[in-house]
Amino acid sequence: MGAASSSINELPENEYLKKLSGREAISENDPFWNQLLSFSFNTPTNSAELKLLEEAAVSVCKSLVENNPRTGNLAALIKVFLSRTKELKISAECQNHLFIWQAHNALFIICCLLKVLISQMSEEELQLHFTCEDRTPGSYGVECEDLMEELLCCLIQLIVEIPLLDITYSISLEAVTTLVVFLSCQLFHKEILRESIAHKYLMHGPCLPYTSRLVKTLLYNFIRQERSPPPGTHVFQPEPDPDGGGLLYGIASGVATGLWTVFTLGGVGSKRTSQQEESSSLANQSLLLLLALANLTDAPDTPNPYRQAIMSFKNTQDSTVLPSPNPHAFQINFNSLYTTLCEQQNSDQATLLLYTLLHQNSNVRTYMLARTDMENLVLPILEILYHVEERNSHHVYMALIILLILTEDDGFNRSIHEVILKNITWYSERVLTEISLGSLLILVVIRTIQYNMTRTRDKYLHTNCLAALANMSAQFRSLHQYAAQRIISYTCRHLRRYVYVLDKLYFPHSHCSTLQHCFSTLSDNGEELLSLTCSHILRSYASSLFALLSKKHNKVLEQATGSLRSSLTSDDSPLPDYAQDLNVIEEVIRMMLEIINSCLTNSLHHNPNLVYALLYKRDLFEQFRTHPSFQDIMQNIDLVISFFSSRIEQAGSELSVERVLEIIKQGAVALPKDRLRKFPELKFKYVEEEQPEEFFIPYVWSLVYNSATGLYWNPQSIQLFTMDSG
Repeated sequence: MGAASSSINELPENEYLKKLSGREAISENDPFWNQLLSFSFNTPTNSAELKLLEEAAVSVCKSLVENNPRTGNLAALIKVFLSRTKELKISAECQNHLFIWQAHNALFIICCLLKVLISQMSEEELQLHFTCEDRTPGSYGVECEDLMEELLCCLIQLIVEIPLLDITYSISLEAVTTLVVFLSCQLFHKEILRESIAHKYLMHGPCLPYTSRLVKTLLYNFIRQERSPPPGTHVFQPEPDPDGGGLLYGIASGVATGLWTVFTLGGVGSKRTSQQEESSSLANQSLLLLLALANLTDAPDTPNPYRQAIMSFKNTQDSTVLPSPNPHAFQINFNSLYTTLCEQQNSDQATLLLYTLLHQNSNVRTYMLARTDMENLVLPILEILYHVEERNSHHVYMALIILLILTEDDGFNRSIHEVILKNITWYSERVLTEISLGSLLILVVIRTIQYNMTRTRDKYLHTNCLAALANMSAQFRSLHQYAAQRIISYTCRHLRRYVYVLDKLYFPHSHCSTLQHCFSTLSDNGEELLSLTCSHILRSYASSLFALLSKKHNKVLEQATGSLRSSLTSDDSPLPDYAQDLNVIEEVIRMMLEIINSCLTNSLHHNPNLVYALLYKRDLFEQFRTHPSFQDIMQNIDLVISFFSSRIEQAGSELSVERVLEIIKQGAVALPKDRLRKFPELKFKYVEEEQPEEFFIPYVWSLVYNSATGLYWNPQSIQLFTMDSG
């Protein structure tokens, strides 16, 4: 730091930093500050360099913590920064590079020191370092001053009031980063903080009136996706003094002969990676700060104002003048927000923002559901689910819950079958030259359920997948042949699996070779098992098993499970997977049968392909008509199978697919609707858990930890989550 260029390795021995952290008190008017803040520095571009910077800051902080209570130098540095921010807006308008440059450097040093202090001490100890006394002669008895609130308020003002220009990009980014650091105390606590610095200062006092402006600015930073300016365009480049001195700044200033390398991605002396070229540091950091603010717990005496602002903002095109009961309401351009959200769904944080807005802001939800280009939003969400193997579980959950929220709307469920897509290149199971958005959604959700059942075995995931399909089922329209086939084949897969599990439970030592062979030949999509073989097995076992179940279903299963336990060598041995899975398989079968039934009773005439696929597998479905858990829901399915099978048999043998579909279409008109038993409409609504912060706060901070620009924390210090969470 200072006039000479610095490298990360040299920082602990830098004379200016040693003086800052040393035993000598430095007045805020001392020329030293101009020297300290005129430094050249190569940009940290990777985690290794950021780690070195952290270690250097730790070394400086060690001395600072020891001496600062006597010297007050941290408070003096903060006062120097505060004094310079008062002129930042004018400096931006006047293109005063030098002034903005040094203000940024001051904030950067504060941020680095603050990050280390927060990670190493309690909030009470931290506040002591922000409290200073005026040590000038004759000032005895002057009341102590707490600078933390003033600094936080100054940072918020900087973010919302300084125009975003090439020369202000870096300091705007640093202000957002410093606020993230202020909130980072949560990282070092296992429990969720309900009272903290953030609650004390950001939800009360002079910071509170800026709530809506801060949220709005952070949203617009995300919407604009401004890249950091090209190298050199926003850097102060001093003109050398003819006498070989330097550029004098102010009265009795120090010499600023170094050239500052911008502390943002793509600054002088650093090369941008392709990923950096494609992303906006300010947009990403602003989004992370917004999510951290929105997920703060309510204060004991007041609800979280930042969440209130996110819940209530309206469209700039909304001309209604009804006063909002929320004091933090504001307006923003929904079209721009929607466009950016569609483009940015490859990141966890953008998906989390979309979830937050859909779930909490009714104005945004209504606007999005009214869009005529919903495919721009839905397709990126489906792609997240399709590549479930490559995504972390939290990202998949958020994408799935977004679909569940969307499918709560009947208009959405109808409109997605009217949007025709061509050549979905990322869907590799089958070439889809033309398919409706609704049919594609069904394919991807079923694929997600299947992946979960065979790999992660997460009940929460498959329950929400099935809920989304159930919400859509009454509005299924013109299902693609492959989508209809997958609905039926996936159900059949579980019907077969169910009989196999029952066989293993009741006859654990029988080793039914035919069943074992059949399930060993099952591929991931569940279509390879010969239905002829399976029908033979079902005829052999299903009748007796279902008759047994119909007597005392739960008791029989309990006895079978107990028998299996007693055959194990140890009392503590867990049940085999197939035994643990029985209830899950039964739930999935029940829900899939209800989804099929809902489609048949509400839109049979719109879905000949589903009837065709059902008839193709009718032998398997017929075996389950007597099952005690499925008897009621099987009535309609059995009726449809019988009705259409009879009409097809009357038409003769060796019919073409086209002819069978024609018979189905004609039969759909002739089938008396009153013969189908009416069931309650399938409707599921997403509801957050009672304490959502237990999930969302660790999730948000794992995103900050993994993807914040220019921030590194020692993983061994993190208490909030484990390193593999998410």
